[in-house]
Amino acid sequence: MARSLRIQYPGAVYHITHRGNERGVIFRDDADRRRFLAILAQSLATYDVILHSYVLMDNHFHLLAETPLSNLSEFMRHFNITYTASFNRRHERVGNLYQGRFKSFVIDQEAYLSAVSRYIHLNPARTGSRQTLDYSQQFAYLLDYPWSSLPGYLFTPKRQDFATYAPVLEEYGGDTPAGRAEYRRRLGIDLARGLPLRDKVVGQSILGDESFVAKVRQRFLPGPQDRERPAVGTIHQHRKQDELLGIIAAKLQEPLETLLHRPGRPRLVAMDILYRFGGLKNPEIGALMGVDYSTVSQGRKRLRELAAADGKLQELLAELRELCQG
Repeated sequence: MARSLRIQYPGAVYHITHRGNERGVIFRDDADRRRFLAILAQSLATYDVILHSYVLMDNHFHLLAETPLSNLSEFMRHFNITYTASFNRRHERVGNLYQGRFKSFVIDQEAYLSAVSRYIHLNPARTGSRQTLDYSQQFAYLLDYPWSSLPGYLFTPKRQDFATYAPVLEEYGGDTPAGRAEYRRRLGIDLARGLPLRDKVVGQSILGDESFVAKVRQRFLPGPQDRERPAVGTIHQHRKQDELLGIIAAKLQEPLETLLHRPGRPRLVAMDILYRFGGLKNPEIGALMGVDYSTVSQGRKRLRELAAADGKLQELLAELRELCQG
């Protein structure tokens, strides 16, 4: 049987899972879990992937991740290989840690981002002996479970730098005390009633409303006469930096000097666009702008945080990315 196709495009959001080989454990203790999260954070930064939610179970993990650069396969390959090597060294073992390829399905961010986040966070209360507990015990266990992004959704001091929380909380009124309380309330409802998302996944690869499913199928999945269609990551071409800077300058009505050398949002936008569509890495962008590569990395992260809290900035970035994608 042929392998299922990976649907990859800029800005795609995925629910990703991977299990241990023969359902064996991939975490033997908390030291393994801490190492896993450290490698995850490093891989997210390296591949410019945005992490919305995660949970670590004994023999598998779940991620809710967004790939602005259409690079899911590259990100997961690097991440899985690095953690496997670390696990094998620590436990003096050899061989595969995971069972086959990771599983993923692309999701309609507008319709299902928060639902998938809740689904992921419910996992610790739905496995093993926890399934026999009553509702209050399950919910208490869930809220105390330390190896997921849920604590950061409920309590800001428990947040982790490598995860982002505002996009999911937008559905509940924003990243505010009221929004976080509503997220917790909805999670409790899901625990009591169930959240059967698996039945809504189409073709084991897409979760969304009818229009989203149709759009993804038409654009990215080969039909009977189109079996040689290349992956979107293959056909995406980089554009010249001068051309991109010209598009940004015209859209923002800012001179080139501001984009390159003056701290502020226009320069953050230029950093983002050059990375996404110009094929430039952080050190190259830093050299162009006269700053350290870490300034570029932090600048792009800062832009994501600003956009998550500013709808107008989100719209501007979406328009610019469409123009630059050509």
